[in-house]
Amino acid sequence: MAKLTIEDLKKIRESAKKGTALREGETTVKIMVHMGTCGIAAGAREVMDVLLEEMAQADRQDIRVVTAGCMGMCSSEPNVTVELQGKEPVIYQHMDKNKMRQVFKRHVLVGEVQSDFALARG
Repeated sequence: MAKLTIEDLKKIRESAKKGTALREGETTVKIMVHMGTCGIAAGAREVMDVLLEEMAQADRQDIRVVTAGCMGMCSSEPNVTVELQGKEPVIYQHMDKNKMRQVFKRHVLVGEVQSDFALARG
């Protein structure tokens, strides 16, 4: 096995920073995918997968993605809550892959709430 160089270690550190930035650090946006049993059964894993794909493409370090439990609104699952710094949180309902892409590109990146999918604000 070859020895690691300082440059190799720097690359590993940068890669690790990108991975942990989703969970901690300075953020201006927080996205919660509600993944209780009912959410997972309704498709929350697929929504999370698409969200992570969009995050990788956007390469934004100020967005935090977390999972949350059931909100008690099983009939509206999968639910996703988007919180932009200084704005009221918006809960989106009946999310799927396409809706998540739209919410990410329009609400998260541009700041336009997607009212057609919104369950509640605040």
